[in-house]
Amino acid sequence: MTKSVLFACNMNSVRSPMAAALLRRAAADRLRVDSAGVYEGGLDPFVEIVMEEISVPLEGHEPKALSDVDLSKIDVVVALTPEAAVEARRFMPRESIEFWDIDNPSDERGGRDIILESYRRVRDELDARLKKRFPEIYENP
Repeated sequence: MTKSVLFACNMNSVRSPMAAALLRRAAADRLRVDSAGVYEGGLDPFVEIVMEEISVPLEGHEPKALSDVDLSKIDVVVALTPEAAVEARRFMPRESIEFWDIDNPSDERGGRDIILESYRRVRDELDARLKKRFPEIYENP
C-alpha cells in the first residue's frame, strides 16, 4: 500500500498544493502527503479562494522545490505537468512516477468569475482523479 505521495507541478503554487490538500483531508493520518514544484513559487490567491469554498484551507502552505524534498521517503510522485515529470525522473525510478495531465487554470483569461471557474474545474478534476486513484482512502474513511 502507498504510504507517501508527493504531488509535483511547475511552481508549487496551483495544482500540486490543491491536490495535496484534497488528499490530505481525505487521508487524515493514513498517508503522508506533500507537494513541490520544479521551481519554488508563491501560492496563487485564486487557489486559496476555491479551496476555502469547499472548506479545505491552505494556510501554512510553504511552496518548495523538488530539490528541497527527500524523495527517498516518497513512494509515489504524481507529476501534474510534463516538466515536473521530467524533473522527478532525475531522482526517482519511472515506476514510482505517475503523470496526470492537468490544465493550468492560471492560463485562463477573462474576468474574475471566468478565472475562478477555471480554478474550480481543476480542483474538481483533481478531486475526481484522487478518488479514482486512491479508492482505499475514499471508500474507507
